[in-house]
Amino acid sequence: MPAYKDPMKETWYTAFYYEDWKGVKKKKLKRGFPTKKAALAWEREFLVQKAADVSMEFEKFVELYISDKRDRLRENTWSTKENIIETKILPYFKNKRLEDIQPRDVIAWQNEMIQYRDPSGKAYSPAYLKTLHNQLSAIFNHAIRFYGLKSNPAAIAGNMGKDKHKEMLFWTKEEYLKFADAIMDKPQSYYAFEVLYWCGIREGELLALTAADFDLEKGLLSITKSYQRLKGRDVITDPKTPKSVRVIQMPRFLTEEIQDYFKSIYKLQPNDRIFPLTKSYLHHEMDRGSKSAGVKQIRIHDLRHSHVSLLIEMGFSALAIADRVGHESIDITYRYAHLFPTRQKEMANKLDMERGLENVTQKS
Repeated sequence: MPAYKDPMKETWYTAFYYEDWKGVKKKKLKRGFPTKKAALAWEREFLVQKAADVSMEFEKFVELYISDKRDRLRENTWSTKENIIETKILPYFKNKRLEDIQPRDVIAWQNEMIQYRDPSGKAYSPAYLKTLHNQLSAIFNHAIRFYGLKSNPAAIAGNMGKDKHKEMLFWTKEEYLKFADAIMDKPQSYYAFEVLYWCGIREGELLALTAADFDLEKGLLSITKSYQRLKGRDVITDPKTPKSVRVIQMPRFLTEEIQDYFKSIYKLQPNDRIFPLTKSYLHHEMDRGSKSAGVKQIRIHDLRHSHVSLLIEMGFSALAIADRVGHESIDITYRYAHLFPTRQKEMANKLDMERGLENVTQKS
C-alpha cells in the first residue's frame, strides 16, 4: 500500500490496483492528501469498501448502503431516510464495527430514543419510534443480503413503537358542499379543493398538475407525477406507487369548472403548474373554510377518504374505486371495510339461499 509525494504540489497521492464487483482489475489514483498517513488511510478505507468487509466501521458501511439505495428511491423518500440515518442512527453506531454491534447495543439505542424529549417536553410518537427502528433494521438487512453479515441485531432486539393508525375522518357530501361555499371567495383555493374532493387525488398529485394533464374535451385528468418541496427546491417526482399512475374521468360539472379556471389564468402554458401553491397554504385554507362553514376539522388527506366513502355509498366496487384513486383493491377492502356495512349481510343472505337450495335438492 504505497503512497507518493508530489514534489510540485508538496502533497501526497496514492495509486494502486483493485478488482471491481465484476472481478475486473482497475487502477485507482487519488491526489491531494496533506500527509502520507492520510493518503494511506484513504486507500485502506477504499479497499475495505470494495471488499465489503463486515469488519468495517458502521459509518463506512452506511456510505455503501447510501450508494446502493439512493438512486432507487424517490427523492422525497430518500430525504426522510437520510435525515433519520444522519441524526438518529449514525451518532450512536458510527464508530462501531458492523459485525460487533449486538442486540444489547440496539436496546440501549432504543431506550435513548424512547426517553428523548424535545425542549417542550414532547416525546417521539410511537409511529416515529417504529420508523426509526425499521430504518436501522433495513441497514442490517442490506448487509445480510448483499455483504455477508450473519444476523440482524435490530431484529433480535425487537421493535419499538407501533404502526401509525390515525383515526380515519371524512366529510359527507353535505359537509363538503358547506366547506366549498365558504372558500368560494378565493377561486384558486375553491378549484383546488374541488379537484381534491371530486377526484380523490393526493395533495402532492394536485400540486404537480399542469394544463397538459387535462383533456377537457373528454373530461379526463392524467395523474403522472407528484410535487414536493425539498430543501428549498420545487421537486417533481414520480407518483407514490406504480398504481398511482392513472387517468381519472371527471364529472361534467368539474370539467366545466376547470375550463372556467383555465380562462382566468393569464397566458397559461401547457407545462405551467395550475396550482402553484404551498402545502401550508392549503392547510391554512382548509382550517379557514372548516371554521367558516361550521364543519368538523379534518386533514387534507381526509378529503381522499371522503371521496372513497362517497363512492362506496354510491355502490361502486372496491376494484372500481381502487382504479380511480390509485390503490390496490385489497387496500380499499381492508382500509374501508367499515364503510361497506351491507356486504356481510348480503353474503349471509346469499349463503342462506344456497343452503336452502341444497336442502330442497336433497329432499327431492
